[in-house]
Amino acid sequence: MKNNECNTGRRKFIQTAALGAGAAAASVAAPSIANSRITWRMVTTWPKNFPGLGVGAQRLADRITAMSGGELTVQVYSAGELVPPLQSFDAVIEGSAEMSHGAAYYWQNKSPATSFFTGVPYGMTSRELSAWIRYMGGQEIWDKVYDQFGVKGFLSGDTGTQAGGWFRNEIHSLDDVQGLNFRTPGIGGQVWQRMGANVVNMAGGEIYQALQSGALDAAEFVGPYNDLALGFHQICKEYYLPSFNEPGLATELVVNKSKFAELPERLQKIVEIACQAEYDQVASDFYANDPIALKTLVEEHGVNLRTFPEDLLQAGANAAMDIINELREHSDPLTRETAQSYVRNFNLLRTRTELVDQQFGIAREKYIKYE
Repeated sequence: MKNNECNTGRRKFIQTAALGAGAAAASVAAPSIANSRITWRMVTTWPKNFPGLGVGAQRLADRITAMSGGELTVQVYSAGELVPPLQSFDAVIEGSAEMSHGAAYYWQNKSPATSFFTGVPYGMTSRELSAWIRYMGGQEIWDKVYDQFGVKGFLSGDTGTQAGGWFRNEIHSLDDVQGLNFRTPGIGGQVWQRMGANVVNMAGGEIYQALQSGALDAAEFVGPYNDLALGFHQICKEYYLPSFNEPGLATELVVNKSKFAELPERLQKIVEIACQAEYDQVASDFYANDPIALKTLVEEHGVNLRTFPEDLLQAGANAAMDIINELREHSDPLTRETAQSYVRNFNLLRTRTELVDQQFGIAREKYIKYE
């Protein structure tokens, strides 16, 4: 072989080897798309395919998966499938799940501040709550509260103002709730306890059986859309509207903070934006379906619609103010900060609701009648 042929062959070998080495290096430096995909588990407090809330949790998981092109795939485990419903928050803290979907006031035994991020008796409506969280420092305070547990929370759903609850017998006065075994959570539960009820907290999927067995005399959960699906009307016929406990309940998505921090920034943003979209989607779902379900409850199942008597409403308001003021003055520093921020912004935000929204509602009810 001539020298120039040898040199040519050597150059080709070196070039081929270099290309092979480069390709190998590239394969190490840049993992394949398949290898970079992440699967997270979402545990929920809701039954599978539960209207509004369970469906909302699944839709949120599907949004995140689709918006990320499958780079972050979220698998949903309904109440009891992976952990008991009221242990979903602990599952995220402990790392056995990366996400949970529930309501922050379920965790008030960990911090009284958590209730402010779900709903407060006679407190913020859903629009007022989202304004506080998104624009008036609420999210920053929520982050500090949840930092204690190594998690982060996002608003993920909005039921609007809920129903007051189901009762076996009509409530004529405050005297009728004395000793009543009543399922209701959060600060609202504390209000009813101060009014004389025996308050129990349990997951939504457990309420029907407790009513059926007689362990509960009354229960509130969400509103007509959910309550019809759970069949409470089969046991109780006295249905009270509206709730003063939960004027604008929000659900939450909770993520493990350290695992969330490991995500690329684009995936973090996808989770945040998907939660914002789902917060509004759930609100529309309830607004559309609550009146349909209520019509069914009344016309097909003989449910009696009631409003709470004045002495009960007044007692509830007094108890609510007492509890909130106690939290503002005599709780741990983070709960005090949360309560003070909530009340300060509530006093501002309610001016718009009362001067604009309520006055419009009064005028519309008075003057507008379509056949």
